[in-house]
Amino acid sequence: MTSSRESTAYLTVCCKDKPGIIAAVSGFLRSKKANIIHSDQHSSDPVGGRFFLRMRFHMPELEDSFEEFKKEFSETVASEFDMEWSINPAWIKKKTAILVSKFDHALMDLLWRTKREELFTEITMVISNHEELRDSVESFGIPFHYVKVEKDRKDEAEQEILKLLEGNADLVILARYMQILTSRLIEAYPNKIINIHHSFLPAFVGADPYRRAGERGVKLIGATAHYVTEELDQGPIIEQDVIRVSHRHDINELKILGRDIESQVLSRAVKWHLCERILVDGNKTVVFT
Repeated sequence: MTSSRESTAYLTVCCKDKPGIIAAVSGFLRSKKANIIHSDQHSSDPVGGRFFLRMRFHMPELEDSFEEFKKEFSETVASEFDMEWSINPAWIKKKTAILVSKFDHALMDLLWRTKREELFTEITMVISNHEELRDSVESFGIPFHYVKVEKDRKDEAEQEILKLLEGNADLVILARYMQILTSRLIEAYPNKIINIHHSFLPAFVGADPYRRAGERGVKLIGATAHYVTEELDQGPIIEQDVIRVSHRHDINELKILGRDIESQVLSRAVKWHLCERILVDGNKTVVFT
């Protein structure tokens, strides 16, 4: 019996919607004796809209002909429909780096889920602007890097982070990393940095959302996982969830309840990214769950 990932790949497509796209893609795969395992699609408008497609397919010995397969797809199907597309191997683990400050709940959840193989990735490192979590991270056998971030020397810190990430990160996760990234780092990883924000965006953007939520007497608190852009907490939203609260909950209780939601929302967003289930459309996402 073969592995479920062996000779299997993800194909994602975004282009102007018009007739024949699915037929062309599936016809190409059939000509290569590939078997479509799963397919999902969405059109923003059947007349002049945007078309989004995700397929998972299996092709015997795809590993040996992968680059040639992509080249032929590009020259035939993709060029005909002017597609934005990607074909990514399912058998190779993406490299993931995690940035964190002092809060450990989202970090530890990711480490445990990866160890249990719920997340198919290789966590190459954890980078923090504090030393507190070193022992916890290193107990998983994962390298921990302390990069001090000083107010007037932030550029130097980010340059050090970029050097650490180079060649070691297909995905960067901000697991409650309490620093605002500069454009240099964001531009190096477009739509490859996922942040967890501890509120149901667009409510309570920025710092201390639980306190502000408590002051407003909200009845729901939530968390939002989104891709990072230069505008604070305004990137394309991947996943959100909420939990009901009441006047009986003080600020500390709101934080405790919120941490569970944060961890769950972030892990789902990361899993979907790793499985190529997310297509970015401007400042929105199409998520095939």
